[in-house]
Amino acid sequence: MTTVPVIAIFDIGKTNKKFFLINEYYKIVLERTTSFEETVDDDGDPCEDVALLQRWVKEQLHEILSQKKFDIRAINFSTYGASFVHIDHDGKVTAPLCNYLKSFPEDLKQEFYAKHGGEEKIAAETASPVLGNLNSGMQLFRIKQRKPELFERIKYSLHLPQFLNYLVTGNFCSDITSIGCHTQLWNFNKQDYHQWVYEEGIDRILAPIFPSDKVTETEIDGHNYQVGTGLHDSSAALIPYLANFAEPFVLISTGTWCISLNPFNNNVLTPEELAKDCLCYMEYHGRPVKASRLFAGNEHEQQTRRMAEHFNKPNDYFKKVKYNPDFVAPAAPAVAVDENQLLKQSAFGSRDLSTFKTYEDAYHCLIADIMVQQKTSTQMAIQDTKVKRIFVDGGFSKNPVYMNLLAKAFPLFEVYAASVAQATAIGAALAIHKFWNNKALPADMIELKYYAVAQNIEI
Repeated sequence: MTTVPVIAIFDIGKTNKKFFLINEYYKIVLERTTSFEETVDDDGDPCEDVALLQRWVKEQLHEILSQKKFDIRAINFSTYGASFVHIDHDGKVTAPLCNYLKSFPEDLKQEFYAKHGGEEKIAAETASPVLGNLNSGMQLFRIKQRKPELFERIKYSLHLPQFLNYLVTGNFCSDITSIGCHTQLWNFNKQDYHQWVYEEGIDRILAPIFPSDKVTETEIDGHNYQVGTGLHDSSAALIPYLANFAEPFVLISTGTWCISLNPFNNNVLTPEELAKDCLCYMEYHGRPVKASRLFAGNEHEQQTRRMAEHFNKPNDYFKKVKYNPDFVAPAAPAVAVDENQLLKQSAFGSRDLSTFKTYEDAYHCLIADIMVQQKTSTQMAIQDTKVKRIFVDGGFSKNPVYMNLLAKAFPLFEVYAASVAQATAIGAALAIHKFWNNKALPADMIELKYYAVAQNIEI
């Protein structure tokens, strides 16, 4: 029987845990999805159940490696970020995985920044806004200060992708895409851990950095496999675009957050940009990716719920709304919004819904108000770079009102709705392409739909 050469990818989200087999043409030939009930940490706060995750990963791998239908050439991982798994000197998990949404003690925050030069200095040097537990380095500082007995037990604290690598290889490593993503661990100017990491002795529990595009040959049940170190999911999702497009572009990744990612922007983050939620992600070769964030998906959800109630429509009625430029042209006067609050809340939340005749009219105004924010946010990522293309993936890429208004907001740019099936998993496979796949990259990996502003129609 002919076996199918594939790479196995574990793609771990906060809610859904996915396992894929991807063939040499980057088509998904097997997909499994599960989810776990959360457990609680030692403070009683909800967190990932690492024991369940560990068991599931091992079960999936054991079962698939025993099959004769597939020729597993390599294994890699992509997961959500800002999450550490702590391993003791016996190689066992020694503490719960801290949820990045857990609140960070205000007194400890003040103590840290007073000791190490202030919020503005740390944020600028680490290319990350002050985000509490979303700065995963702060989780380690918290353990050292508040739980010193746990700190002494830790041999290595591994970001979640590298914990999965450890489960398969038994090796301890760190990865730059996790370290460089709003952790406040990495000094982008010095290309090294920040000085505070050394001053606090945090460096001793951080495993050696291993290249994101390299593999470790690992023997499992008498067979050798090429195993990648694992990647932060946002960085992994960018890889298909970097692999397919040489011309400069910005990717707006949309969901709860709309994140504008510009791999072609080398400008230093300013304090003003950091205050407006700009940051740097880290591309898998170690290059910074300037990004700006907007909480637009969350606002869209809240406001469409308010509109549905007012107009007596289903919550998802917006999916039936088609773009109509006549609704946009005579839009109601903008409600005054403080510039410092512009990126936190659009004008629509202050609008009186009774001034709109129909749901469709109100919805166009909602997206127009969000687009005022989106233009400002995305422009902070574009700046003076040579970017002329904007790709949009995720939920808003399927929204004709959003896409047409985005094209109108950026008339000098080519604006595309882009779609990559399971982009983070495909990105994790692409990162180590040369170690398992000798075929050329397929040209149809990314589906594009062009939106032209001149005719106000979808092409």
